[in-house]
Amino acid sequence: MRLVQLRVPVESREPVLEVLDEEGVDHVDTPETDGDATLVHFPLPTEAVESVLDAVHEVGLEDDGYAVVASAETARSPRFQELEEQYVAGSGAEDALTDAELRSKTLNLTPSRLVYYAMTLLSVLVAVAGLLLDAPSVVVGAMVVAPQVGASLTTAVGATLDDRLMFWNGLRLQFYSLLGSVLAAALFGWAIRNAGFVPPMLDISTVSQISSRTSPGLLTLLVGLCAGAAGGFSLASDIPESLVGVAVAVALVPAAAAAGIGIAWGYPSVTVGASLLLVVNAISINVAAVAVLWGLGYRPWEEVDGPLADLARAARFRRVLVAAAVTAILLLAPGALIANQVVFENDANDAIEETLERPEYDELELVSTHVGFGSGTPDSSSISVTIARPADGAYPQLADAISRAVEVRTGETSLVEIEFVERTRSG
Repeated sequence: MRLVQLRVPVESREPVLEVLDEEGVDHVDTPETDGDATLVHFPLPTEAVESVLDAVHEVGLEDDGYAVVASAETARSPRFQELEEQYVAGSGAEDALTDAELRSKTLNLTPSRLVYYAMTLLSVLVAVAGLLLDAPSVVVGAMVVAPQVGASLTTAVGATLDDRLMFWNGLRLQFYSLLGSVLAAALFGWAIRNAGFVPPMLDISTVSQISSRTSPGLLTLLVGLCAGAAGGFSLASDIPESLVGVAVAVALVPAAAAAGIGIAWGYPSVTVGASLLLVVNAISINVAAVAVLWGLGYRPWEEVDGPLADLARAARFRRVLVAAAVTAILLLAPGALIANQVVFENDANDAIEETLERPEYDELELVSTHVGFGSGTPDSSSISVTIARPADGAYPQLADAISRAVEVRTGETSLVEIEFVERTRSG
């Protein structure tokens, strides 16, 4: 529910009040002491704000005039229930905000620069600790305090409404915060490694919480797309953004921490894979949020009628075309790398299954596989395989057999590591 206050010049008072009466809006007007204008107050359901304000502006009220739209807890007026039935229950319309409300709500999501960067730093340090401890609960805690949702949605709203200041401010916040997160994670990882809090010889590629963030694929891409889409829906409705903030942080903070850990340990495959995941998710969040806002009807222009309509449509088409081209260019390189990784993973999994189907490996059961992201150097692609075997079984040649099978199918050499899990059955 919203309480709208408009400053209406005397010459526009009668047309504005007539429109409000036609729309079934109960209003109160208070003349100013100098008599030049009057303040008109009226409550509206959230869904009715944009429609009523558009109708008021059509009869002469200036778009840049004094107007306040505030949240209200409850309202009583003779026709307010009818408005609710019309706009809420009757029409099935979305809980859409006006463009001004959307801007205001988005800007309120981002704290001051000091608080934003401080919270980002704290969240990535907690994420580094959680990844190295292989503790999912600690990693989740890092996501809860991360403030990335504000910058991501600021960029998306700026792009949707063609507000260049919002767009570039949000983009700068994202770039500097994510770059700073990777560098802070690298410095923190180097410090705790050399201080002896973590074994210096720890193979970080075998830590499940880290390895799961170093191999971008379709499912990891889906996380970023869903987080961005959820952000768009929450921003344009009354869904709490704090819930969506965790989803956005899930796509960004652990990947930034993993990239920094890869730098500290000198693991190029971990650094490259996590960095690629970070970049792809950041782009996906923004693109998905913009797509949702466009789908909900938000546009950076108003409809133009008359002789200029064709020129306006052509200008819109050019702007949309340029935006689509820039997005495609940004996604081209990461998309190609992810596509190559997905193909390699599928081929590697097929090779592993074919190897285990041989008669000499009948007693083995595949538990899980993880294909690390290759950095382009020989043996850079690592494949971790967990296999259940009988308690007295020994298969010293299995890793080499899988490596050869993967090389035959993919044409790439890979480092294969096998973890055996002892299996016993009753009877």
